[in-house]
Amino acid sequence: MPITHSLARNVTTNATLGWVFVGVVILIAAVSLLMTPLLWGLLALVAAGILVVPAVLRRDWRVMLPWPLGLVVAVGVTARMFGVAPEVTGYVAISSVALAVVVELDSFTDVEMSRRFAVLFAVMTTIAFQSWWTIAGYYSDQWFGTSFIHSQAELQWDLVTVIIVSLVMGQLFLWYFDRIEHVGSRRRPVVPEEAS
Repeated sequence: MPITHSLARNVTTNATLGWVFVGVVILIAAVSLLMTPLLWGLLALVAAGILVVPAVLRRDWRVMLPWPLGLVVAVGVTARMFGVAPEVTGYVAISSVALAVVVELDSFTDVEMSRRFAVLFAVMTTIAFQSWWTIAGYYSDQWFGTSFIHSQAELQWDLVTVIIVSLVMGQLFLWYFDRIEHVGSRRRPVVPEEAS
């Protein structure tokens, strides 16, 4: 139990693990930019940028999102690059980036959201990201000869699948944060209220 406590509630441990996952995402971005279509490398770079926003804005390396979010982003981006269930892992990557944005808004700004609204907002943000991704895929197909979009029916099923994946991920993180009270969550902020 002490290791679980340290992994979940220690600010330095959280930051160290968070930076390890940022490093993994940056490495995957570099490899993706060299080996696979440009879009996945760009998504990985965006994901890494989103993960480091709190530390950059607060000018403190310890101010990071809860490390499980970084883990899910790193797993999604890595699995997608290596072609492991590319349809699902691509949605996990996009959904985890959207969830990271929502957690940053909730934890590091004056924005206050109920837990259920935060999950709904994460789903809406995921749909917005997926829409941008679809537009980027369309133009990549036109300009670079890639084949991201095969048919309109597939595109519609993509949107249904990404909604389901984002709902499941949002509910899992809601359950996790309510039970574990991880550092970086609302009840255990990385930056104490009086310091912000």
